[in-house]
Amino acid sequence: MKRNFRVSAVAALSVLALGLGACSNTGTDGSSSSEKGGAAVEIKLSGDYNPLERDQIKDGGELTLPLDEFSEQQNRFHGNATRMSTDLWKWYNPQVTLMDGDGTWHANPDYLVETKDEVVDGKLVLTWKIHPDAVFNDGTPIDWTAFETTWKMNNGSNEEVVPNGTDGYELIESVAKGANDKEVVITFQGTYPWWQGLFGYVLHPAVSDAKTFNEAYLNKLLPEWGAGPFTVDTYDAKNGTVTFVPNDKWWGDKPKLDKVHYRYMEDQAMINAFQAGEIDAAGVGNKDNLAKAKAMGDKIEIRGALQPANSLLTLNGQAPILSDIKVREAILTGFDRSQIAAIRFNGLDYEEKLPGSFTFYQTQEGYEDNLGQVLSYDPEKAKKLLDEAGWTEGSDGVREKDGEKLSLRYTVVGDSPLLKGMASATQKMLKDIGVEVKVEERPSSDFSKITTEKDFDLFPMGFSSSDPFGAAYFGQTWLSDSELNKSGTGTPELDEKIRALQKLPTAEEQIAEANKLEKEAFARFGIVPIYNGPQLVGVKKGLANFGAHSFATLPREDIGWAKDAS
Repeated sequence: MKRNFRVSAVAALSVLALGLGACSNTGTDGSSSSEKGGAAVEIKLSGDYNPLERDQIKDGGELTLPLDEFSEQQNRFHGNATRMSTDLWKWYNPQVTLMDGDGTWHANPDYLVETKDEVVDGKLVLTWKIHPDAVFNDGTPIDWTAFETTWKMNNGSNEEVVPNGTDGYELIESVAKGANDKEVVITFQGTYPWWQGLFGYVLHPAVSDAKTFNEAYLNKLLPEWGAGPFTVDTYDAKNGTVTFVPNDKWWGDKPKLDKVHYRYMEDQAMINAFQAGEIDAAGVGNKDNLAKAKAMGDKIEIRGALQPANSLLTLNGQAPILSDIKVREAILTGFDRSQIAAIRFNGLDYEEKLPGSFTFYQTQEGYEDNLGQVLSYDPEKAKKLLDEAGWTEGSDGVREKDGEKLSLRYTVVGDSPLLKGMASATQKMLKDIGVEVKVEERPSSDFSKITTEKDFDLFPMGFSSSDPFGAAYFGQTWLSDSELNKSGTGTPELDEKIRALQKLPTAEEQIAEANKLEKEAFARFGIVPIYNGPQLVGVKKGLANFGAHSFATLPREDIGWAKDAS
């Protein structure tokens, strides 16, 4: 699930409340709007978060936000981390690089005072000078060793370490001290076109062994190993609350906010709390929540952006029945994505073409409909595939083989009626080809457990991307040994081709090869993207530098309340 961690994060569909929302037809001007159900909601392709300069923002105030899950693994670099892990991590750990909503990269001047990238003897070399005052909260300087630790824990060289993804890091030859401890020199094995996706955050040098990396952040935050404008005040996973406060060890601009609170809540509780003024932002990307938000009038704003994310159906290729590729193909051939997408965007005046790639978004140059070359909805073909696999229709309409029914668990997390509606629709369409689907409802807090233990047969989930470098993270999705390959449907032959892709010298070559290999990967029938759709976030009026971000990574100290807000 990453493409974020340096890139992407995985989440259950219900936990994408602030990440996946409604979308409207996009035009050539880079924005769009939805007219139904009240005032238009503009969808901005490069983010909608009320960007204000610091002198336009009040000093003081608090921000209260919802959180869908208190993930067990709070190390955002770990393979079992989730989008919620990253949500918390960003508030109290070094934010080395920044990004605009359109994906433009910037060094964060509070951490990097000078950056240089050059190709020397055919190898990409990054030379970065680190801010002289940058320090971890325990007094350890943020120097070249933090970058070395981050590289070693993410490059796949230690089999006991479980990284979120090794892409890019595994292509680095060395991370070394430069002219002094506050200069880091990063040398790649060759050229690497996606280097801006690396080292957005760095680890404390203490996180230098497998046990610490894998276990130190289990069910806890570690502010002493953090750095930045905020630090942890309280963390109570049992009662579902986290509070961040300004960090007295921070060397940069003082944070505008006095406190940031997170509260755990399910979807229905979230929108109710937003209406009651108990939280300051809420995902409003479904018909009911959007209508409730619009009814709040001018007290709030609805911010919309194209959300770089994929919602997908994952098949557990390691489950006994689904270990047969022909059965997986039949399931996905009998699965009508358009019906699920229609349910998802009901009442939102939304239309989009069904996504044909998990690597690139339809708005990106280089996008191809790779899935369309491999799969299409065809119930009759699905029935024939099951016949060929030896599953024959029983008296009750459910197929059987060797005395076993073709019965699968479809796992739903959270209490969203929308997700339950999707589950029911999937149950019906697969029943039509002779597959019994039993819907299993679990609380949002079980998400990490479900994905880590692969405790599902069919599971709707989501990936969100933190940067636009999709080809860089091809291996995270498709490599057999990737922690993010939750379907477990890779092959050694495909692995070899993916590793060759990752070493191609130019972005253009990697994009072309990724499109070619994605067709082969989709033909393993482990995942299918269902829809993209941007983000709709309701926020209290006047909240600055927060909302529907697209690719934006913004300085945390600049989030706050506008001076001119009524």
